[in-house]
Amino acid sequence: MKKIQQLLQRSKFAFIGWSVIAAFGTYFCMYAFRKPFTAGTYSGYSLWGMEYKSVLIIAQVLGYMLSKFIGIKVISELKPTQRKLLITGLILFAEVALVLFGLAGTSYNFIFLFMNGLPLGMVWGVVFSYLEGRRFTELLAMGLSISLIVSSGILKTVYFEVHGWFGFISEFWMPAVIGLIFLPFFLFFVWMLSVIPAPDETDILLRAERTPMTNEDKRTVLRNFGPGILCFVIIYVMLACMRDFRDNFSVEIWNEIGGVFDKTVFSRTELITGLIVLLAVGCLSLIKTNSRGFLGVQFLIAVGVILAAFSTFLFQQHLISPFWWMQLIGVGLFLAYIPMQIALFERMIALFKIRANAGFFVYLCDSIGYLGSVFLLLYKEFFMKDLSWAKVLMKFSYLLTAVCLLFLVFAALFFKRKSILKHSIDEIKITEPV
Repeated sequence: MKKIQQLLQRSKFAFIGWSVIAAFGTYFCMYAFRKPFTAGTYSGYSLWGMEYKSVLIIAQVLGYMLSKFIGIKVISELKPTQRKLLITGLILFAEVALVLFGLAGTSYNFIFLFMNGLPLGMVWGVVFSYLEGRRFTELLAMGLSISLIVSSGILKTVYFEVHGWFGFISEFWMPAVIGLIFLPFFLFFVWMLSVIPAPDETDILLRAERTPMTNEDKRTVLRNFGPGILCFVIIYVMLACMRDFRDNFSVEIWNEIGGVFDKTVFSRTELITGLIVLLAVGCLSLIKTNSRGFLGVQFLIAVGVILAAFSTFLFQQHLISPFWWMQLIGVGLFLAYIPMQIALFERMIALFKIRANAGFFVYLCDSIGYLGSVFLLLYKEFFMKDLSWAKVLMKFSYLLTAVCLLFLVFAALFFKRKSILKHSIDEIKITEPV
């Protein structure tokens, strides 16, 4: 282990490669405990007048949402020595919940999907804590980004393959089986993460030191940057709702739009999306100045939400095929969503020298984002029951673009003022006599 750490400290390329693989593998395997159940349709089952799959998704998202609220405290205050034990415990808890989901009856097994989501929401924060605060964090986090994009699609394909091999396994047992298959791989990638060296002096100089936050640190951040953070939270909530909705009901949407649908389509669309977003986020890492990097992230968000609405318009006008609509709306969503997760707050902390960590901001956004996701699902079930899943996605894409662009303008104006004020204060400090 020490020899590996010495190699990673000596070689920048080895360090980047190791970190990207470790982050990608860990988060990809986490999705094996969270998403495969959405590949099932659970047709013929209902509960409280709702489609049973909607009940299951809402139950897990509620657990995941609560996990994000808990993560605001746990992840922002997490110490490096606690990471490995925490992330391993979270996954083991999730797998036990999936086993209980398979054992229980359909009248109450949704409770165990709630329990499954309860620990998983904190996994992202633990993984990112190994990567943030470095001069090339965007590069290191590319593995995390790609995993976030491609995992769900690939795991749906894995679900169909495994179910094809073992047709006797029911939809209720498939999630536990998939989780068990990926558990050894998850533990291996967690070990890889644990070997990553801490940020060096250059990292701290360029990106500011990341330390566990106190309650006073949190209050100070919200007091100084509250309006700008609120704008970003609203944008993030919109993106999280649409991303989660598209992902959870992708099987139903493909059936409704009449596209060429087979078990590989999920992998193909998300792999293409991953490559495009990988290139875009990689370009962000080339921007050395934090002020320009901060603006660059906001520009990518704007491009992403515009593409989501524009692709929907083209599809409704019959100018593009169902495949290209699902492909382009996915690219647009992730072009906006991924930079917000791994680069926006990273650059903001570095630019304004905030005593904070990215996990605090992302979990603040995520907790409210998943609350919005639950609201959207319930609204569809009770007030848009006759509207297809595809129609909901189309309508929401236009709303998403309008709201996000509006609050991007507000955020840009707020942080421009903050930047000017910071620059003036820095100049005063420099000119003051010692």
